[in-house]
Amino acid sequence: MAIVNQQPQQDEQFSPQKKKKPPTEDEKRKEKIVAGSLMKALMRPGGGDSGPSDGDQVIYHCTIRTLDGVVVESTRSEHGGKGIPIRHVLGKSKMLLGLLEGIPSMLKGEVAMFKVKPQLHYSEDDCPISAPDGFPKDDELHFEIELIEFFKAKVVTEDLGVVKKVVREGQGWECPREPYEVKAWISAKTVTGKLIMSHTEGEPYFFTFGKSEVPKGLEMGIGTMVREEKAVIYVTSQYLTESPLMPVIEDSEVQFEVELVHFIQVRDVLGDGRLVKRRIRDGKGDFPMDCPLHDSLLHVHYKGTVLNEEKRVFYDTRVDNDGKPLDFCSGEGLVPEGFELCVRLMLPGEMALVTCPPDYAYDKFPRPSNVPEGAYIQWEIELLSFEMPKDWTGMDFKSIMNEAENIRNTGNRLFKEGKYELAKAKYEKVLREFNHVNPQDDDEGKVFADTRNLLYLNVAACYLKFGECRKSIETCNKVLEANPAHVKGLYRRGMAYMGNGDFDEARADFKMMIKVDKSTESDATSALLKLKQKEQEVEKKARKQFKGLFDKKPGEIAEVKANEDEGQVTSESQKDGAVQGDSSDETNSEDSHEDAPLIADRRGWFSYFWPTGSRIFSSLGLQRCTIL
Repeated sequence: MAIVNQQPQQDEQFSPQKKKKPPTEDEKRKEKIVAGSLMKALMRPGGGDSGPSDGDQVIYHCTIRTLDGVVVESTRSEHGGKGIPIRHVLGKSKMLLGLLEGIPSMLKGEVAMFKVKPQLHYSEDDCPISAPDGFPKDDELHFEIELIEFFKAKVVTEDLGVVKKVVREGQGWECPREPYEVKAWISAKTVTGKLIMSHTEGEPYFFTFGKSEVPKGLEMGIGTMVREEKAVIYVTSQYLTESPLMPVIEDSEVQFEVELVHFIQVRDVLGDGRLVKRRIRDGKGDFPMDCPLHDSLLHVHYKGTVLNEEKRVFYDTRVDNDGKPLDFCSGEGLVPEGFELCVRLMLPGEMALVTCPPDYAYDKFPRPSNVPEGAYIQWEIELLSFEMPKDWTGMDFKSIMNEAENIRNTGNRLFKEGKYELAKAKYEKVLREFNHVNPQDDDEGKVFADTRNLLYLNVAACYLKFGECRKSIETCNKVLEANPAHVKGLYRRGMAYMGNGDFDEARADFKMMIKVDKSTESDATSALLKLKQKEQEVEKKARKQFKGLFDKKPGEIAEVKANEDEGQVTSESQKDGAVQGDSSDETNSEDSHEDAPLIADRRGWFSYFWPTGSRIFSSLGLQRCTIL
């Protein structure tokens, strides 16, 4: 009889290059093993060169006897068990300490007898497994183990309710997920080998991921597979949910043999089921690395269909465009938003079927005459190829600035069309590229700085359109920190301050404009007039909101009347707050933007009505007081 792990192995010499990992719980438990507490006798040799290790699933029969040969417990039917072997994953499953140490010393097919002291089975301090009723946990026992099989396991669920064994490696990296459409050969057996169902002839079983068309555990296991992979998926009872594939059975575990034939990528692009892209032919390359980027030139064929009763085709490039593909640049608003969102998820050569709601199709885009308003659209799209955006590396300064100007002009067009997100993306693209541009002399430096400032101010204008006044202010500061007297920067930031309710700061910026450049006096005066109107408007709202607050007699409870006209006042405010035009920008640069409507900061009604501390009280003829 051999001694197994007579003493714990010594720690490896500390390496300064590698941080030593903290010991696992199992490693801490193994430190309890002392010489003579676990003995092994080989009864039948196994095969192979090595035994199981952490991460392997081990399948074994176990019979426990007293030292005089009385069977205490067994998995074997001839000894009163169910005939079902035990399945554990080393390093994951809760196991008796003696088996945790002894089983890794075995080979496949080996039968061994382990003599185990009580402290290495159920009498271990803090043993993770409770002893069965009547079990002689204080006795030294014999554990007869037959190691049937072991293999590397993919643990799908942490509770080991779903575990996968790969029989044959598949192709690619992508795994199916909701709402992909899957085709697979599937059969199921009980742990005793009884066939439950088989779908391995005719056509592969077809199901849609996420629709409970197969048991939950099986679907989770298939969700870890790639095309053409073959695997056995072990699913315990809690994951054997009802499905059209098979009835619910009472067995503790089912073994599914699965060969993943194919799956169709289906993407819920918006996450609400309205814009759905269904791949009907694979493309070439790896997703998403080989998909079109922003600003790519794309070449596509497409066929558009109105999703009505007739499913009428309203345009086909192969018929209506003399067989020529549609060429367009992404990120420029040249095709409906839903169309572009889906094409940018495609690989060259891919064909996809896209179902699109009206608001992402032609209700917000020039609508073909034969497409009715509010129509749901289906596009069959083939991405033939695409050309990457131009690389600025190695270009001379003049060429770089020409490219920057072209992109900025595109952004300006998008801004005028109300496509502010796309416009901002254009400006920010150039600003990112500018991080790698180094002007070589003062003239180049001035051109570069002027262009960068324009880009920042255009980004600030986009933020104003979104109502994000604070971000607009922060963007203007990038210009004004370097040049505090930048007139356009002061004007843009002043408008953002006004929209944010920071009236004193806005007034300071508009006055500074006049101070640094007399020619802007008319623009600044107009802005100051608008600012005064906004202040009066806010004060008027505050008066109305708190009307009657201090009109009660002593001892009466003052109640603030709710503003019944709140919605109306708000809409009037927004209408009055619309800036008619950034005249200083228009005068000095025909590419600059018109300013955004003034939108109040989202700080709640109370802070909106009390913008400058005691201003409201003084206007009501009252002294400053504390609000409780």
